[in-house]
Amino acid sequence: MLHQPNLDFSFAGLKTAVLTQCKKSADQLPQHRADIAASTQAAIVEVLVKKALRALTQTGSNRLVVAGGVGANRALRTQLTTSVQRMGATVHFPDAEWCTDNGAMIAMAAGMRFQQGIEQARTSYAFDVLPRWPLAQI
Repeated sequence: MLHQPNLDFSFAGLKTAVLTQCKKSADQLPQHRADIAASTQAAIVEVLVKKALRALTQTGSNRLVVAGGVGANRALRTQLTTSVQRMGATVHFPDAEWCTDNGAMIAMAAGMRFQQGIEQARTSYAFDVLPRWPLAQI
């Protein structure tokens, strides 16, 4: 992913590789599993930092906003802050307590809609998917 000129990234393959390694090393020392976790974090942080810097360069923006659960990761915060400052830009993070999982945020929005009577509970679990769902409609 680091050598592709686009801004895309996916860690599905990495997650599968890590799971495979963990299963293979289930009976090894806890340090081995800790090493796998640290290496995984380092790889993910490296990709996110490089893609974020590339996004700033490609857009000409001098500000980066990090949101979601990943924003709580200390290694990502440190490396992004250092790298973005080096290029003369600014990175903004919410306080760690507000860096929550996106799924939890969506569940909260759904609960609020239900409480306000905007939506009714359904047993079909079916709904229309809109890839660019306007926030005003949520």
